[in-house]
Amino acid sequence: MKRAPLAATAFVVMLSSTGVAAAGDPAAGQKKAQVCASCHGPSGVSPTPNFPILAGQYQDYLVQALQQYQSGERDNAVMKGFAAGLNRQDMLDLAAWFASQGGLVAPRIKTMK
Repeated sequence: MKRAPLAATAFVVMLSSTGVAAAGDPAAGQKKAQVCASCHGPSGVSPTPNFPILAGQYQDYLVQALQQYQSGERDNAVMKGFAAGLNRQDMLDLAAWFASQGGLVAPRIKTMK
């Protein structure tokens, strides 16, 4: 009885269904992100505090946020409009681009003396 191949197949199917095996292409994401630049900046570092910094965010978080804007779970008319035309690969590519950029840094903690 050969169970290893079946177990391996089940594991790959599980990863694919959860999106863990899916990967975005940062280069493709950079091209697709041109429309995002007017609010979020060319590399995802927003020029104003009115718009969130996307650079350095976790890729999974960015994909989830785009899905939620698309579905209306996150209520923002502007982002819903932008997300409406995105497919899964677009979201993965955009998320890969922004996640690969520097931007978010941990705040410095002042130590007491």
